[in-house]
Amino acid sequence: MCGIFGIYNQPEASKLTYLGLYALQHRGQESAGIASSDGNRILSFIGMGQVAEVFTQGNLDELKGNMAIGHVRYSTTGVSFLKNAQPLVINYAKGQIALAHNGNLANAGQWRARLEKQGSIFQTSSDSEVILHLIAKANGRPLVPAIKYALSKLKGAYSIAMMTKDRLIAVRDPWGVRPLCIGKIDKGWVVASESCALDLIGARYFREVNPGELVVIDSKGLHSKQILPKKSDTAMCIFEYIYFSRPDSIIFGKSVHSIRRELGARLARESYPSIKKADFVMAVPDSANGAAIGYAKEAGIPYETGLIRNHYIGRTFIEPNQNIRDFGAKIKYNPVRDVLNGKRIVLIDDSIVRGTTSRKLIKMIRNAGAREVHLAISSPPITGSCYYGIDTPTKEELIASKHSVREIQNFLGVESLHYLSLGGLLESVRSDRKTYCTACFSGDYKICGGC
Repeated sequence: MCGIFGIYNQPEASKLTYLGLYALQHRGQESAGIASSDGNRILSFIGMGQVAEVFTQGNLDELKGNMAIGHVRYSTTGVSFLKNAQPLVINYAKGQIALAHNGNLANAGQWRARLEKQGSIFQTSSDSEVILHLIAKANGRPLVPAIKYALSKLKGAYSIAMMTKDRLIAVRDPWGVRPLCIGKIDKGWVVASESCALDLIGARYFREVNPGELVVIDSKGLHSKQILPKKSDTAMCIFEYIYFSRPDSIIFGKSVHSIRRELGARLARESYPSIKKADFVMAVPDSANGAAIGYAKEAGIPYETGLIRNHYIGRTFIEPNQNIRDFGAKIKYNPVRDVLNGKRIVLIDDSIVRGTTSRKLIKMIRNAGAREVHLAISSPPITGSCYYGIDTPTKEELIASKHSVREIQNFLGVESLHYLSLGGLLESVRSDRKTYCTACFSGDYKICGGC
């Protein structure tokens, strides 16, 4: 779920990359980094923390050049420390390369062991470094054939921004799991995980990088090559619509906000007839807001703000010595008592993972005076782990993998619990299982059976 950004032919490339990463901050808060090129060499700066914590005017000024790539990290492989921060920058026989990767390589462990036996020395524990080692060992091939060689050996999910001293490269896996789009700005080009990063810097959305496509941007313009055949059944991550992406983004060619409203409307058609009566609909902010708006409109009942989210929580906070019950939930959310007191509510959330956070929130809402709480989830039950770039718990930790809806309802302490059906989810995105990955709901692992 990392965020990647790249820009070509802009005099303040590193500062525009900083802004692009700022827009993509929701995709990773663990570390941030930028690499820039002045045409002769690649310079980089990485650090632990969020974008505004890592970068200063001083270190951005040192990242000179009219081309840059950037990365915000959410770790799925490799532990959380500085050497795993990206972009990764290497020197090899044909020069310097910088790489920023979003996704997860399912067979990286096997390739790492094989390469180490052949004498490769790894500097990180990240799967992304395997890509660079395979490029470097591609028997003297030019860069684009070397990238094709490397990626043909790997299985899994990847959207990648790469940079040499004079070229910006973007590539997406043949399944199309993670998003990657192209934008146009003045006489330059931009690549980004989400279109919201283009909006912030005034770039125009151009198109997506297609599954299996490699795009090279250089002094001659934009060049495209299908380096790996697109799969007949793609596996675009449907959870991008449900939770990950910002609602103001275009993902897989569709508006995230519009999809979330449709998820909510479909959920209302499936669930509200059994609830029959409620005073209003409210969301667990912010990712469920769109679904709650769609639900309220379809059900014909008001939409209210019953929970306030604190948007200013940093990476860490100091918990007081005094024991404050449910401290983690309280520091993020606070109920609006005047709105909730004595009311029958439909509470919309995007998903339930372990159920522990949902249980605390519902208890908080109850303590604020809510008379009835009907919980409606704008996705099906999560019954399987993800192996393609999301750090989900093991199957045993997923509450829906071993408990029925009624058992989860009793655990959470709600009057009723309703999930969106898998069919309703697919109808909401106007597609079928041939386009999207639904493995966490259906168990249908398209890419090497989950590896």
